[in-house]
Amino acid sequence: MSPVVAAVVVTYNRISLLAEALAALGAQTRPPDRVVVVDNASGDGTADMVRARFPDAELLELSRNTGGAGGFAAGIAQALKGDADWLWLMDDDTVPEPGALDALLKAASGGGDGAEAPVLVGSRVVWTDGRDHPMNTPRQKPRASAAERARAEAVNGYPVRSASFVSILVDAARVRERGLPIADYFLWNDDFEFTMRLLRGRRGLVCRDSVVVHKTRTFGSTDADPGDRFYFEVRNKIWLFAGSRGLAPAERVLYAGSTLRRWARTFAGSRDRAVLRRALARGVREGLLSRPRPTADLLREAGLEVLPDDAPRPR
Repeated sequence: MSPVVAAVVVTYNRISLLAEALAALGAQTRPPDRVVVVDNASGDGTADMVRARFPDAELLELSRNTGGAGGFAAGIAQALKGDADWLWLMDDDTVPEPGALDALLKAASGGGDGAEAPVLVGSRVVWTDGRDHPMNTPRQKPRASAAERARAEAVNGYPVRSASFVSILVDAARVRERGLPIADYFLWNDDFEFTMRLLRGRRGLVCRDSVVVHKTRTFGSTDADPGDRFYFEVRNKIWLFAGSRGLAPAERVLYAGSTLRRWARTFAGSRDRAVLRRALARGVREGLLSRPRPTADLLREAGLEVLPDDAPRPR
């Protein structure tokens, strides 16, 4: 029996890109069985466009912008209400090539040798000119075994420890076990925390045969002069290292070190370091003095009652 796939697309004020992404979902050689669209209180007519042009999509309209973190938490909770076996997660500026989902499902079917199947399979993400997009380079799994590397290579892939919300296929049962993304992250590191949590103790990989185009305005990584948004990077990383169950103790040390190096590169390349210093100070203060609020409470404030009392919680 073919697995049931629910695609989840989160959008905010990018009506044209969203329409292109949804059309690409419908043009898949193996289309998803359900499409959940989360509108983060867009003001550009997004909801009306979805209802008119994509009437089969399940549209969730939030009363305020909850960021990518809140949007994916809401969309995943909605998708889990049904009988989905796999969740295909992507931003509204992600345009999958026609065979993208089919390749993900083939890679997710396991090695056929009795090995445990992966709980996450990501796509190869390219920019509009066909180059691999540095913003969406998954973290390869350190010290992956030779057998794990061989199973990934058999489906033209490689093992990963985390991935971004730009076309990943995740096992719905594993999400029910490990919980939703943490909505209070708003943006940055929500996908890192979520996928690290799903993958701890399990297999994940990127399949190069599944290709999507990430239509960002510019080609580059997220550490390219983020301005005030650097606050979210700092606060959320502190929350992650202090509280997420996705990282083993040794990994906390490893990724904390790489984070400090990345922050140093961000400051070195910034044209306005005063803005970054203020964002850093605010992020450190709030990261140390607060903890994320419950996801159900945040989504309820946004006018969405999709989370029952027994909704999956991070663990």
